[in-house]
Amino acid sequence: MFGAAILLLAYIVALGAGFFAPYHYAEDNRDFRYVPPQRLHFSWRKGVHVYGLKSVPNELTGLLEFAPDPAQVIPVRFLSRDHRGTLHLFTCEGPMFLLGTDGHGRDLLSRIIYGARVSLTVGLAGVFLSLVLGSLLGTISGYCGRWVDQTVQRIIEVLTAFPPIPLWMALAAAMPPGWSSVKTYFGITIILSLLSWGRMARQIRGKVLAYREQDFVASARAIGAGHWRIITRYLLPGCYSHIIVISTLAIPAMILGETALSFLGLGIRPPMTSWGVLLEEAQRVTVLLEYPWLLFPAVPVLVVVIAFNFVGDTLRDIADPYAT
Repeated sequence: MFGAAILLLAYIVALGAGFFAPYHYAEDNRDFRYVPPQRLHFSWRKGVHVYGLKSVPNELTGLLEFAPDPAQVIPVRFLSRDHRGTLHLFTCEGPMFLLGTDGHGRDLLSRIIYGARVSLTVGLAGVFLSLVLGSLLGTISGYCGRWVDQTVQRIIEVLTAFPPIPLWMALAAAMPPGWSSVKTYFGITIILSLLSWGRMARQIRGKVLAYREQDFVASARAIGAGHWRIITRYLLPGCYSHIIVISTLAIPAMILGETALSFLGLGIRPPMTSWGVLLEEAQRVTVLLEYPWLLFPAVPVLVVVIAFNFVGDTLRDIADPYAT
C-alpha cells in the first residue's frame, strides 16, 4: 500500500507538472547559475519565506558562489499565477530554488517534476507494447507448438543473447539525429518494448502449455470452438493475473532503460527533459564535487523503482500465494 501510494502521488505530480512545478522546465536565468538549494523559513509575522541571494567568493577556489542573505526576505505565495498567467501550487516574486539550479540557471525541482512526465510514461507505454506482443506471441507459441513454438523461442533466444545496454545503445544510435524530441521519445519507447517482450512471452507460454491439456480446453474443442476462440476465451483469461504481475515488475526496467540511454546521451534529447537527461548533465566528476545537488534526480528514480517492485511483489503473492 505504501508503494502504491508513492506511485499514485508520483503520477499525479507528473500529470500536473505545470501546477506543481514553480517554474517551467526550460526557463533559465544566467544570473543564478549553480545556486545551492535554498531553505524554506517560517515565522508568524512573515509567514513562509526564503532569503535572497548574495554572491560571496569561495576561499579555496576564488570563484563567486551564492549564499543566503537574511536581509532580503522574499515571501512564498501559494496558489498564485506567474508572469505567464500559469497557476502554481507555490511561487515566489524573487529567486526560489529549493533544490538548486544547474549550469543554465534552471530550477532543478521544476525539471525533475517535468522530467517525471517522460520517465514515467515511457514505462507505461513500453510495457503496454511489450504486453501486447508478449501475450499474443506467448499464447500462440504455447498453443500451436511444433514449428511455430520453435520459431518464436529461437527469436526470443536471439534477443536475449545480446547484452541489453550495448544493444539499446546500438539501436538508439541508429535513430536519425535530426529527429525531434517527440519522435525520439516514441523511438525510445518502441525500442524498449521490442526488446523486452521475450520474458513475458516465455512465461505466458509456460502457463498456456499447462492449460491446453486441461479438461475445459478439451471440452471447448469437442463443441467445435475455433482456435481463436479457445485462445481468447479460455487460455488468455487464465493468464490475466500473471500478465498484470509481470507488467508491474517490467515497468521499473523500462524506466531504468530510458534513464540509462538518456544518461549515455542516446535517449531523450534536450530541450525535452527526463530523469536520465538530468543525470547526464551531472556525470562529470568536477560537477559532482562542486555542485552535488545535481544528483537529486537519482532520488525519484530510486524511489519509483522500489515502489514498483513493492507493488509487483505484492501482486505476485496475491496471484500465486503458493509460489516461493
